[in-house]
Amino acid sequence: MPDTTIRQATPEDLARALPHVLAAPKDDATVECLCFRPGFNKRTFPDRLTLTRDRGIPGERWLTMPWLKLPDGSPDPRIQVSILPRRVMDAVWLDRENTLHPGDTIICDLDMSEDNLPVGCLLQVGTAVVRVSDEFNDGCVKWKVRYGRAAKEWITAPGHPALRLRGILCSIEQDGEVALGDRIRKLAA
Repeated sequence: MPDTTIRQATPEDLARALPHVLAAPKDDATVECLCFRPGFNKRTFPDRLTLTRDRGIPGERWLTMPWLKLPDGSPDPRIQVSILPRRVMDAVWLDRENTLHPGDTIICDLDMSEDNLPVGCLLQVGTAVVRVSDEFNDGCVKWKVRYGRAAKEWITAPGHPALRLRGILCSIEQDGEVALGDRIRKLAA
């Protein structure tokens, strides 16, 4: 009978990975992966995505099934796009055959700490512009189930929330397109 145990990072693995995660570039990162989520636990990996202020990523579940809503029931624009640091993804997503991709819109090698990307910071992402949200991405229950208790606790450990290990959430400020290989750059305030 085959071993169906899903390999997950230990606290020790994550402690060893942290210096590498913290050494990520501060700016000018390459878009390495794009993820489109038409529904819960559904993912496709296109070569490009359209980003719009009004509809988020057209066809994605943000418009119809957002996890965060405004008081009037409409989707909260602060969660239109999620960007995950590649070094974090590599540290926690160890069993790529048996566990689902994290589902973040963009994966790139970038320091996403509050010091580097403060709330309100604008990022050029392809031809679109996104704004770093004040909504903290603390890793949902699915993150814990897929990647383990240690991966979830790593995000919220003392001193770690400011590192934004789970990545950043962003609103779309300027419509545009993002493609694999495009650059992500900080814009002057």
